[in-house]
Amino acid sequence: MENKKKMAVYIVLGVLLVVVAGFIFWSIVVSTRPQPASTGTPVALTPAVTPTPTEDTTTGSVHTGSAVTLAYADALITYANARLQLDTNCQALASPSNLVFRNNSLLMVDNRAPVTRTVHIGSVFTIKPYGFKIVKLSSSTLPATWLVDCDASQNVATITIEK
Repeated sequence: MENKKKMAVYIVLGVLLVVVAGFIFWSIVVSTRPQPASTGTPVALTPAVTPTPTEDTTTGSVHTGSAVTLAYADALITYANARLQLDTNCQALASPSNLVFRNNSLLMVDNRAPVTRTVHIGSVFTIKPYGFKIVKLSSSTLPATWLVDCDASQNVATITIEK
């Protein structure tokens, strides 16, 4: 009878040990797994330095070489529903990351990183640190689906252009 009690105690302790080990393993796996992007409203990142106050009008911008540039605060208002924000990891902060626009629409591409980014949206262009660029989404074949690349990160967003 005493052997049965000892055996029951060992079984209970063994089960508890397996449960505790499983919990520890699970918590390690969960804490090291990359977390998915939030599906809610994107939160604007606050850079450590003041953002570029005006539009980057270098090659790729619809305002290339223009003496008149758009202030960042004005661009945020004007392009509130047409903005693709790229974070410090070159990932899109758009929610959803599948954007749909009419042909010949304008899009604000907003670089929230302290480094120059090379972006591919139909064509390839650079955006200065904490800068933004206004680009025209135009395709002769509709509907068109463009994958957005940012530096080495590919397919960070999808843009569909419709009639």
